[in-house]
Amino acid sequence: MDSSRNGDGRMPPEYDTVEVSVLIIGAGAAGARAAIELAERGVDDVLVLGKRGHGDAHTTWARGGINGALGTRDPEDDWTIHAADTLKEGHFLNDPAKVETVTEQMPERLRELDEWGMDYSRTDDGGIDQRYFGAQSYRRTAFAGDHTGESMLDTLVGRARDLGVPHRENVMITKLAADGDRVYGAVGFDMDTGEFVVFNAGAVVLAAGGYAAIYDRHTSREDENNGDGPALAYDAGASLMDMEFVQFHPTGMAVDGSDPEWAPWSGRLVTEAVRGEGGRLYNTDGERFMRRYSPDQMELDARDVVARAIAQEVSEGRGTENGGVYLDVSHRDAGFIRERLPRMYERFQDLGVDMAEEPVEVAPTAHYGMGGVAVDGHGETDVTDLFAIGETMAGVHGANRLGGNSLAETVAYGVVAGRRVADRIEGPGTMPERVVTGLVEPHLSELAALANADGTYDVDALIAELRECLWTHAGIRRDEATLSSGLDAVDRIRGKAADVAVGPVTSRSFEYAIDLGVMMTSAEAVLRGALERTESRGAHYRTDYPDSDPTWQHNIHYRRADIGGMATDTQPVATPSEAVQAALDAGHELDYHQLE
Repeated sequence: MDSSRNGDGRMPPEYDTVEVSVLIIGAGAAGARAAIELAERGVDDVLVLGKRGHGDAHTTWARGGINGALGTRDPEDDWTIHAADTLKEGHFLNDPAKVETVTEQMPERLRELDEWGMDYSRTDDGGIDQRYFGAQSYRRTAFAGDHTGESMLDTLVGRARDLGVPHRENVMITKLAADGDRVYGAVGFDMDTGEFVVFNAGAVVLAAGGYAAIYDRHTSREDENNGDGPALAYDAGASLMDMEFVQFHPTGMAVDGSDPEWAPWSGRLVTEAVRGEGGRLYNTDGERFMRRYSPDQMELDARDVVARAIAQEVSEGRGTENGGVYLDVSHRDAGFIRERLPRMYERFQDLGVDMAEEPVEVAPTAHYGMGGVAVDGHGETDVTDLFAIGETMAGVHGANRLGGNSLAETVAYGVVAGRRVADRIEGPGTMPERVVTGLVEPHLSELAALANADGTYDVDALIAELRECLWTHAGIRRDEATLSSGLDAVDRIRGKAADVAVGPVTSRSFEYAIDLGVMMTSAEAVLRGALERTESRGAHYRTDYPDSDPTWQHNIHYRRADIGGMATDTQPVATPSEAVQAALDAGHELDYHQLE
């Protein structure tokens, strides 16, 4: 459509307008489950947007499993113990109510996926099998081999397709149409055609993933988990929370970057399921070093504990030439490995390594952001009608995420947010003219000006520089001087980002220029929060403040300051329910040596 001049007198580019009651940004498990809930509750005016082909979301990279207290292997397990484990792993910075929302739902959510045809691994009597995962008191991680996320998303996409849920592929959202109090839709572009699109929506659900890919070594695909969701919400006036907590998974692939066959696999996840099935960690002296760091839970201690242990071994000269250690599951039968860890076995087999015969090299890698958008118990932000779910939201995981809880969070909060939106929604609504002319059309003009920009700096190089900055200045080990210099480095990169060379709207460089902008929001928040939090807790480890401080049992919130820049404030954490407190008091704990 043609539109009038925007606020600065320029004519905005032409754009298409789409009206929809509910716009879901993100086509992974969280977005798909929210869409299913809406459809089942009679809301048929829903549109799911994905940056990639339908069914090709980052959920497919979640390998090891999804938690729920089914009690298949350990009947004494229940949701309160699951909640207690989650709070302990989160070092009691989690929102207890959100934890209980997830854990209480999960047995039903797992059975629901089973009814929809999910390809779970089974026990001999046909039940949904469950395996050990780190820091869990019982075997509660349901799985489909080591391709759980892929099987789960296939199931959800199939269910959504059966319900006729509309979706649109290859669309990137660049801004939410909001006035600080309410959201009215979103602005983006078709990545195939270059067409600009404005979505007029009664409610917007952000299910766009997290921000771990702002780091150099990470488990995400290069163009995903760059912080789209948090940045979009923050720009629209919502608050972020817990951004300083980034989980470094202990076992990413440690590779020789000079080898073209191995280089693309640097940092890619070696699923926790390998350790859950008995995998052992060794340093280059042949020592099973976790005996020194965690003699009771060994390799299945919390991810932050194992990651720091590996980093310590490497720093003291007992690591491999590629900066890692060895993960060995070769004591297991080859047939067992191929059955329980098929994707891992095939990946290494393709690279010339037989996991059934020899160990593999692993090293910590940025895997998950525990922080994200601050939401209420229904997934709604402090911007009316704007919701955030899945890895985009904060609150469930606290200072460190329990393995297997990420997939659980997606389906649980997909249901919760879907119900709230379905109860409230009354159609697409009307986008106010002041929002169209004062925000939407000026933004479209900015996008048009960015296309084919003849700038000085290369976008790929700046993204690499930002990732290296985060890895160096806000990695596993942090201190005041390093964090402060990291903030200065981000400011310098931000200055360069205003002068980049960019291709047309359909080019990769245009997409990556947008990515670079959103990545800097998460980068600044991580550094700023890590600098402010003068203690060590969970995944946040300060060498200059190595102990946890009880007075820091507060969440840090991040918001746009009234006069520009990023402002922070802290809020105390609530207390768990009596039932969950009783489970905490009971002191349940995994006996790792059951695996020996």
